[in-house]
Amino acid sequence: MLQDGQRTDHVVDSDEQEQDVQEWIVDAESAKTRIDKYITDGLAEDVSRSQVQLWIADGHVLVNDSPVKANYKVSQGDRIALTIPAPSVVEIVPEDIPLDIAYEDRDVIVVNKPRGMVVHPAPGHVSGTLVNALMHHCKDLSGINGELRPGIVHRIDKDTTGLIMAAKNDKAHASLAAQLKEHSVNRRYLALVHGNISHDQGTIDAPIGRDPQDRKMYTVTDRNSKHAVTHFTVVERFGDYSLLELKLETGRTHQIRVHMKYIGHPLVGDPVYGKSKGIKLNGQALHAAVLGFVHPASGQYLEFSAPMPEDMEELLTILKSR
Repeated sequence: MLQDGQRTDHVVDSDEQEQDVQEWIVDAESAKTRIDKYITDGLAEDVSRSQVQLWIADGHVLVNDSPVKANYKVSQGDRIALTIPAPSVVEIVPEDIPLDIAYEDRDVIVVNKPRGMVVHPAPGHVSGTLVNALMHHCKDLSGINGELRPGIVHRIDKDTTGLIMAAKNDKAHASLAAQLKEHSVNRRYLALVHGNISHDQGTIDAPIGRDPQDRKMYTVTDRNSKHAVTHFTVVERFGDYSLLELKLETGRTHQIRVHMKYIGHPLVGDPVYGKSKGIKLNGQALHAAVLGFVHPASGQYLEFSAPMPEDMEELLTILKSR
């Protein structure tokens, strides 16, 4: 049974098609919020408020089993049910895009993703993605995540560089996804942050959810949030900057970027969570440097590393010369 403020996601059968149904019970703190804003803030995926308003107008949102208008203000105890319509079919075209491949076999491929490449197609990015490149390079990719995300087990941000793994079949996908869920995948990042961190090591244990002031951002919050843990070690200090190695225990959206801003040391070049003054970079100075996992077929532990991109290397050279 849902408690106040709790959400559940599940799938139901309707006319032999699967539909995503999400439910909430409104708590006292959220009372008197417009329902279109309440749902937009509560969704884990990046969905616009105007899209939510369309769903409401089309009858996909029920409050206590009855349709409402977008300006309806929720009350404590309201049971909200959103049935997300099945997405329209989008054809993903294989593209001959060069890939920096760190490892590949019949089950898994590990790629060193460049800055500026989106991992999978999404509104505004239907081509030029890692998925487009993988579909051209690989004969088969797992289908667990659907037509828009074939093979994709995890993601890194568009302007984050470094290692990402993809599965070539469903068995491999299930194994890698289970390892991610169990937090047994070794993911280590290098990041250049603002400020001189005095202590050599630290752990940030702070839940992350959508920023109620800006739905495109995430923040540390206790409301509609998920458990998030980041461990960091100072590699080198450069006066007003620090180079860190970070290890993810969980994998929330923008986790490192949000956590570093939270402790007052945002990433250099971060266009969303960073500072407007100081060193400039075309995207955040964040690199997925190490990726280790148990191979889904052989059971052997594999670990790969990728050098920092040239722009981060050049930036560190400049800081060292000061």
